[in-house]
Amino acid sequence: MPVLRLPKFGKPVKYAYITGRVRAMKTKLIPNEMYARMLNMDIPEIARYLEETQYKEEIDALAKDYSGAELIEHATFANLAKTYRKLLEVSIDEPQFLILEYLRRWDIWNIKTILRGKFYGASDSEIMKYIVPAGELDREFLEGLAKKDSINDVIAAFEGTDFAEALSKYDGKFLASVENALDKLYYFRMERAVGGTLSVGGGLLLKYVRREIDIKNLITLFRMNKAGIEAGIVQENLIPGGKLSEELSRMAGQPYADFVRGLEGYPFWSAISDVATADLDGVSRIEARLKAYLIRYAWSLSNYHPLSILPVLGYIVTKETEVANIRKIVRGKEAGLPNELIEEQMVVA
Repeated sequence: MPVLRLPKFGKPVKYAYITGRVRAMKTKLIPNEMYARMLNMDIPEIARYLEETQYKEEIDALAKDYSGAELIEHATFANLAKTYRKLLEVSIDEPQFLILEYLRRWDIWNIKTILRGKFYGASDSEIMKYIVPAGELDREFLEGLAKKDSINDVIAAFEGTDFAEALSKYDGKFLASVENALDKLYYFRMERAVGGTLSVGGGLLLKYVRREIDIKNLITLFRMNKAGIEAGIVQENLIPGGKLSEELSRMAGQPYADFVRGLEGYPFWSAISDVATADLDGVSRIEARLKAYLIRYAWSLSNYHPLSILPVLGYIVTKETEVANIRKIVRGKEAGLPNELIEEQMVVA
């Protein structure tokens, strides 16, 4: 991994202003009870409802070029990027640094999206539909990447950056190893960033990041153990740094029923105990439950230190989940899926 140079802040940072702004922004989030109502709307009705919320500006601006589910997808991603940029604009020093480090996950998202688009021969305009310029890489740079002729040209654009080593994993055949390396790079950076803070909430934020790693690894174990993939390959796909890294690594490659039984007693078990059965058909319900658990965990940590980065983190993950839920609803409706199936994939904390 690259050696990172992280800034040092001379004294603990006051968070009153940014947390005050986040409290105001939180009031604009869609209430959980609205998701059930949206499930009973058609797509034009959902668009009209969103036009009465914080998504109005994006819905109005994009309605001349898009309609239906495509309009909602573009509008929600545009609003998400705008919201996160606003958080960066109203913060300084350590808060701004930590927010940007956390939002670098969207740089990873965007790089993966561009690589996948090139891999499957999508046009640059098609690729840009799924880009969310909410991290450090701006839209202009990402548009330039989307216009590159090949995956190798995209990789060459990152020469000399922190991304270069991860992108060098591309073997010309598959993207899985590159995507896994990018995820590991992100969490390596995030752990280093959090570990260098002086604020009272820094330790709790590090605790959250490690729990997030554990949840991502747990989802990987559910998918790969269920598919019967051998332990060595599963372990290669796990992200180091979580609190339970060693324990979860030992579960790699276990027979699925044994793996599920071995999860009893862990702090996340109560969130999935009623759906984590040995005969589970798919893992989408498990993934939704674990992500909801993670959101609750973020907000519970914020209660320890309300004047810290933690309430900002709680808002960020809740806003991201809101956008994901809206998109799942409209995609499901466009595909004609029953409400029950769409609801299973939604994350409601």
